[in-house]
Amino acid sequence: MTTTTTEIPPPVDGNKRKYGRIVITLDNSRIPEEKLENTPSMADGLDRQTETDLRILGCELIQTAGILLKQPQVAMATGQVLFQRFYYCKSLVRHGMEHYAMASLNLASKVEEAPRRVRDVVNVFHHIRQVRASRPITPLVLDQNYINLKNQVIKAERRILKELGFCVHVKHPHKMIVTYLQVLKAERNTKLIQTAWNYMNDSLRTDVFVRHDPETIACACIYLAARQLKVVLPAKPAWFSLFTPADEDQVQEVCLGLLRLYARPKASLEDLEKKVNELRKQQVEAKLRAKEGTGDVSTAQSEGFSPGSRHASPRPDAEKEKDAHNGHKDAGGASHPHKKKRSHSPSRSKGRLSDSKSPSPKRSKRGKVLPRGYQEQSDGRGKHHERSRGRGEHPKRHSQKHKRVFSGESLSPDDKAQHKKYKEKASRHRSHSRSRSSEARHNKNRSREHYRR
Repeated sequence: MTTTTTEIPPPVDGNKRKYGRIVITLDNSRIPEEKLENTPSMADGLDRQTETDLRILGCELIQTAGILLKQPQVAMATGQVLFQRFYYCKSLVRHGMEHYAMASLNLASKVEEAPRRVRDVVNVFHHIRQVRASRPITPLVLDQNYINLKNQVIKAERRILKELGFCVHVKHPHKMIVTYLQVLKAERNTKLIQTAWNYMNDSLRTDVFVRHDPETIACACIYLAARQLKVVLPAKPAWFSLFTPADEDQVQEVCLGLLRLYARPKASLEDLEKKVNELRKQQVEAKLRAKEGTGDVSTAQSEGFSPGSRHASPRPDAEKEKDAHNGHKDAGGASHPHKKKRSHSPSRSKGRLSDSKSPSPKRSKRGKVLPRGYQEQSDGRGKHHERSRGRGEHPKRHSQKHKRVFSGESLSPDDKAQHKKYKEKASRHRSHSRSRSSEARHNKNRSREHYRR
């Protein structure tokens, strides 16, 4: 354990002021007893036995996935401890166990400097689920469900960091086992060391790491291994009093927690998920009933709108009259027999309001859309034609020439000469552009040949 205490010096002016201390420690965070007894999952209606089974199953998934991903044991141990800590802050009913098991393993691999990709973690958990359910092994399909699952794992990892306050340091007691046995001069007994090490790995599936110090857990694993193998250790004074301030009762409490783990029957993942889903469904129904009591949901369902929708269209009256004139609805309110109905939803009407600022195209009396720069004028005989602004031509002559060109009539000599001049100019422009493009292609080919050489 490394503890650093820093006190802020008093100010120079001599006035005595009291400041707090900054304590930086590498000890494992222990959860208070009142929080251990009343967990968030139990507050949501989950019984203690089901919660314990879900915790054990989540730690087993982390351990198995870490082995398949070829991660070091320290990364798997860190993932299981973070998993246990998180579910003393959040509920197993509201946060899925499997997603947060993936996130804990992924976060622990980064903490212990053995990172793995998220898709590898997801694929391994998918493989483990198939093996546990005795289903044929099939690869995970890379569809939208896979993308959603991957995003959920990333969000779960962020939530773990947020709830733990980025305190992800874990002090593991694995090395302490070897050190303590060296002090006891039993390091040559490899069977004792291996048995104590196995008990240590199994204790990660329980919550002893949030209840006791790592020194106490290491002494409990050695104590249990020595009792099983009938290895005599110093008793007067007790050998564990050299390494931990805990008494024999606390050491035996850790041992009993491990033995209770071995006595538990193996739980089914499907049954546990069914219980959690039922509680989740009850929570959703309770929320809906609470909203119905306030009257928000009932009025929204009776009217067929969402609670945030408006009762009337925000369009102005002039626009409604325009729709009625175009044939959407006549004066009596009946729809036109030959026109298709248009839906007047608030979103569409808002779009029309926003687009009403843009100028609409000008149309002639015949319904044609006039090009930009043209305006409609009438001659003395009541016929309408279009003329261009600022071109200096007579409007009647311009309109007649426009008619003759598109109707196929013969042009006057002046118009023919002007038309011929325009065609020559256009052909010169096309030939010039073709020559420039061919020259560019030629230069490009030359540069390619130069690089090849």
